[in-house]
This record gives sequence, C-alpha cells and structure tokens, in this order.
Amino acid sequence: HPILQRKLEEAPEVSVLDQDLEYLSEGLEGRSHSPVALLFDTLQRPDTDFGGTAESVLTWWHEPDRAIPHLVLGRNAPGGAWHSIEGSMVTLSKGEWMGLPDLPFKEWLKQKRRGLRNNRATAEDIAQYYQHYVMKKGLQKNFMCGTVVTSVRKVSAESISNHTQRDLQGDSDSLWNSNEKSAEVFQVDGFFKTEEGDKEAFSVYAENVVLATGTYDNPTWLGVKGENLSYVHHQLSALEEAVKNNSVGIMSDPVLIVGAGLTAADAILFAHHCNIPVIHVFRRRVTDPGLIFNQLPKMMYPEYHKVHQMMKEQTAACAGPYECYISLPEHHVLSFGKDKKCIFQDKNGCQKAYKISMALVLTGSNPNLSFLPNNGTDLAIDSDQPVNSKRNPIDVDPFTYECTQEKGLYALGPLAGDNFVRFVQGGALAVASSLLKKANKNPP
Repeated sequence: HPILQRKLEEAPEVSVLDQDLEYLSEGLEGRSHSPVALLFDTLQRPDTDFGGTAESVLTWWHEPDRAIPHLVLGRNAPGGAWHSIEGSMVTLSKGEWMGLPDLPFKEWLKQKRRGLRNNRATAEDIAQYYQHYVMKKGLQKNFMCGTVVTSVRKVSAESISNHTQRDLQGDSDSLWNSNEKSAEVFQVDGFFKTEEGDKEAFSVYAENVVLATGTYDNPTWLGVKGENLSYVHHQLSALEEAVKNNSVGIMSDPVLIVGAGLTAADAILFAHHCNIPVIHVFRRRVTDPGLIFNQLPKMMYPEYHKVHQMMKEQTAACAGPYECYISLPEHHVLSFGKDKKCIFQDKNGCQKAYKISMALVLTGSNPNLSFLPNNGTDLAIDSDQPVNSKRNPIDVDPFTYECTQEKGLYALGPLAGDNFVRFVQGGALAVASSLLKKANKNPP
C-alpha cells in the first residue's frame, strides 16, 4: 500500500502504537468498517485478500519499562469460549488469523508436528495455543481465571478509603496511573471460585476497563410455547453431551435443528458424522444472499458448502441423496409439545407436526452485560435497544475503541461490532495505543 508506506517512512523509528492511528489508517479499504482494524490487518497480512501469503511487515519489541499494569478477569482459562467448543470442530477462519503478536500460529502448530487442514485449525488447537501464549510471554500473573464479574461502576476516587488508595499507588503492579489523578475510577466487583469450591468476593479499582466478553453468553430464544421444556436446548454442546450419553443415536427420532448460521451448520455436520437423523428448520430462502453460506468460498469451506447443498436438495418436498436429513426452508417453529411433538408453519400458513428426540435452537446469541448499569444499553449506538453485536453494538470511538458514553471504558471484538476474528486485534491496537498515550509512558 504505497500511501501507507510513505506515511510510515515519515517516522521510521516510532512505534505504530505511538503514531496517529487516524492519519495512518486514512484511505484504507477492506472487509471491515473499522479503520484501525484495516490498518493492523494490512500490516500483519499484507495481501491475504488476494490469496497471497506475504509475511507480516511488523516487528515486535518487548519494552518492559513501558508496560501498562493490567488484570484479565474471566470465567475460563486463557482462550475463553474456545474451551467450551467441541475440540475437533474446525474453525471458520484461517488458522493464521488466530495468531497473536510475535508467536505465529503456524509455527506453534509445526512444533506440535501438525499441519493445518485447509489452512484452518481445530477449536482444541486454538484453546491450547492461547494458553501456551500466556505462559510463553510470562503473562500468567495478569490472568485471574475462574472469576465472575458482577458489577462495574464509576465511583468517586475520594469515596475509596485512603488506605486503599495508598495500597493501589504503592503497589508497582497497581491498575492506578499515578501520573495523573482521576476524580472518578471504576469499581469492579465479583467473585472467584476457590479450590474448595467456595465463592470468594473481590473488588478491584481501575482507571480504565476494557470489555472483551464476546457474545456467547446469552443464546437467543424463539419465544414460543414449550421452549423451556427439558428436551429443548440452546447450545451445540447439548448435542455432544446427548451423543456421549447415548440418549440420541441412529435409531432415535430426529434431532430438530433451528437456525441457518454456522453454529447450526456445525450441529448438522456433527449429527451427520454420528448418523443421527436431523430435521432442519430455518426462516430464510436457501438462495437468500444474506445467508452466510452464500458468502463463503466453496474451496476453503467444503463442509459448509456440503451443508448448504443438503439444505437445497433435501427439502421435505423432494427426497434427495442425503439420508437422515430433511430441510424445511421458510418455516418457523410454532410450539414444542410435552410429548416431544413440534409444530412448524410454512410461509403459506400450512402447519406440520414432527416427533423429535431433542431440539437445538441455534439462532444466535447476545452478550451478557448484566454487570453494567442498565445491562450496558446506555452504551449502545441505539440506547433504547439491548446491545447486539450485529445490529446494535456498543458505540466506540473508531480510533481508540473508548465508549463514547463513558470515558475510561473500552469495548473490543463483537461488542464493538468486530465480528470477524481477523479484525479483532486492530481494536486491541487502538485500545493499547490510547492507554499508552493516557499513561504518558514516554513515547519517543
């Protein structure tokens, strides 16, 4: 990118973190709406959109004296939601897009003596890679795993006891930036589970808080009668569990899968692999350009292409080549019965009933922001509607990812509308750059 090249040559000795990200990212185009995500992507993967494999043009330097003290709170081990996905599941994104700074994913896999299948990795690989990364970079002391945050709110710095303030400022690893005293700080409350299984409460005070929860916490419900019955589930793991327990199998009534996204496709592939009969219900037409399958290159995603083919060729109206699978496009669920009978309706109002063994409603999910005032709704682009990664993300400054409605609070990833893993790290660059500038950590 000649214009970006020229801009970077103006200050060759200055880290990208210390430069003006708005100036550098101006004029870049690509598959993300975030200018900083495009900037990072262009530097890290110069020609990936053209199928090229050019090396990253970034060089990473470790400068311990410029480190910003931080604490990472999460329910799982490093890697978050990757630990709760079935280990052999192949990722949608190319493996190298999962890599973190200064430890290419491909190289790590080579050390494990494994190649990438179709350039893509399994969920287990990624979960292990992220854990390895934390160890390799000596970040363990920053991670508090097994923690649940229950509240994040602003409090006046004066309301915190002097004793606590002294502790915070005296501790070299505090989350306090003593160069510049804030009138208000965030109080983060929660609990962690001890080895004995007890819950122990904690409170942390910080001038800045970064929200990076993803959106897997609250699966979307259809809101139909009987959806709370025990055989209706909202997570793919329920199917894996049922197969493990032999409660569904080749001879059982069909499993109902509702939804036309990639999680629904993963469930279909898993069921197909286990020879479990499936009824697949979704609202859209198979040819709908908004359907994710119509946006994925066939060569790179052969198994999703296969699901799409099944959806087209195997409708209830005409039997196709795939046994144990029926597709019901442009249908929706009306109700789930106690007798495990499910009623559907098509676009013409015709109703059908099927007996099923279990139902998986996989129609998306929303973030759980119950720890924020008003569930974080006040931070969204439309503050009258709940936060939703696709329709109503948190409103952030595009060059710092700081919430426009709450200074000191940042949002990353799907919360800020970055739903493609390839572009999440650009947001991290924006946040890190903003925090370094705030802390005034001697930029050149």
